Amino acid sequence: MLHENQRDTKMRFSDCMSNHSRCVKPSILVCLHFMCPLFTLANLHTYVCCFAEPEWASYTLGVFVCHSCSGLHRNIAQISKVKSVLLDPWSLSEVEFMDSVGNNAAKAKYEQIVPAFYYCPTYKDCMLLREQWIRAKYERKEFLSVERQEPYSAGYREGFLWKRGRDNGQYLSRKFILSEREGVLKYFNKHDAREPKAIMKISTVNATFQPTKIGTAHGLQITYLKDNSTRNIFVYHEDGKEMVDWFNAIRAARFHYLQVAFPGASNSDLLPKLTRNYIKEGYMEKTGPKHTEGFKKRWFTMDDRRLMYFKDPLDAYARGEVFIGSKENSYTVLPGLPPNIQGYHWQFGITIVTPDRQFLFTCETEEDQKDWMAAFQTVTNRPMLPQEYAVEAYFKHKP
Repeated sequence: MLHENQRDTKMRFSDCMSNHSRCVKPSILVCLHFMCPLFTLANLHTYVCCFAEPEWASYTLGVFVCHSCSGLHRNIAQISKVKSVLLDPWSLSEVEFMDSVGNNAAKAKYEQIVPAFYYCPTYKDCMLLREQWIRAKYERKEFLSVERQEPYSAGYREGFLWKRGRDNGQYLSRKFILSEREGVLKYFNKHDAREPKAIMKISTVNATFQPTKIGTAHGLQITYLKDNSTRNIFVYHEDGKEMVDWFNAIRAARFHYLQVAFPGASNSDLLPKLTRNYIKEGYMEKTGPKHTEGFKKRWFTMDDRRLMYFKDPLDAYARGEVFIGSKENSYTVLPGLPPNIQGYHWQFGITIVTPDRQFLFTCETEEDQKDWMAAFQTVTNRPMLPQEYAVEAYFKHKP
C-alpha cells in the first residue's frame, strides 16, 4: 500500500501524533492518511475482498473487515484481534503491520487452494457460512493443504443429522450418506437399516441455509425432485463445521456431476448451478383456478422458475407449483387483480398471466407487492433455456 521507507514512516507517524492530543493515540485511518495522504476510508474498499463498510481491522492478521465480521473474528481471539479503524488508538508497529500485510496478501496466503466448488460467502450470507469461512481460512488453514479438505471433497460422506419429521415436526437423528459414485444422497430411518428411507438424485438436489425459517442457526433445507414435484427436507447439526462440510460436500457432488453432464461448460457456467438460494419467500393470499373461491393465506417460495405454495413454511410437499416462463413465451406479471374479483383480505394484488390461465395473488403491504413483482419479473425477463421447455411441458400436462 505505502512506499515510504521506515524512517519516513516514523516521521509521518510522529507528525500524526503531534497533531492530536498527547493522551489519545489517533485511529489507524488518521495515521495511514498522514503516512500516505491518498489513503481515505473510501480507499479501504480497494483493500477489502468482498465486504462493505470495512471499518474494522484484525491487527494480528493484517486484514480489514466489516462490522459484522469483526464479531466473528473475536470468536477466534487466539488468532485474530480486532480494532475499530475509526475509533480505537493504533501504535506505529500495528500501523506498519497493517501496511505490510493487507487483504490481498492475506488472501494470497490463506486462500492458496480453495476448491472451485467451495462456497465463499459474502456479507449477505448467513452468520454460519461466514463464521465457518473465517475459521476455515485462519483457524483450520484448510486452503493450504488438500488433505484438510477431505471432509467435503472425498466424494463420499456419511454421518448423522437431526431431520424434521414430515408429519409430526419432531427432529430425530437420521443417518445420511452422500455418494458421488452412486450419484445420490440418501437417508435411513433407523441406524441399522439396510434400505434407505429416501434416495435423492444429485442431479436434482439443492441445499440452502434457512436459519430463520427452521429456527436454528445451523438449519439447512435440502430439496429434490420426486416424480417431478419438489420435496423438502429440513436438517441441522449442533456442530457448525459439520453442517457447512455437508453443504460443501453436496456442492462438490453437484459440481462433478455437472462436469460430466456438460463436458464443454466452463467453471463459471457450472458454479451458479451447484446450489441456489430462493429468489423470494413469504406469505401471500391465493384463490383457485375459477377465481370464485375465497383467497387463502399460503407460504410461497420462488425457486428459479418454480413458484410453490405451502400451508406451512416447513411442509415437506408443496400444495401446488406454478411454472413461470419468460415474457417471450407469453408469461407476464401485472399489478392488481381483474375486475369483479371478490373474497380477498389483503389489498395489493398481483396477476400472473401464463399461456393457459391467470394466477391471482394478494399481498399484505404495497412493499410486499413491489418485492414480489420484482422477483417475478427477474424470472420473466430471463429467456428460457432449452431444458426448461421440457419442465414447462410437464407442468402443462401435470395431472
